[in-house]
Amino acid sequence: MIVLVLLGVLALAVGGCACVVWAERGGPRWVRAVATMTLAAGKVVRRSERNRRPGLNGTAGNDG
Repeated sequence: MIVLVLLGVLALAVGGCACVVWAERGGPRWVRAVATMTLAAGKVVRRSERNRRPGLNGTAGNDG
């Protein structure tokens, strides 16, 4: 069951990346919409990853 979920997520990611490339080359409106959603989802994931690991910004362990 988990394999099917992971395959679905992989298919969505690959499809989203293909839409981003196609939209850059002037694809139809629905492709540009999917590309916009894919890029927005990537920004959300990067932002949440930054907020989850606060020790990587160089301030952890500097007590004075």
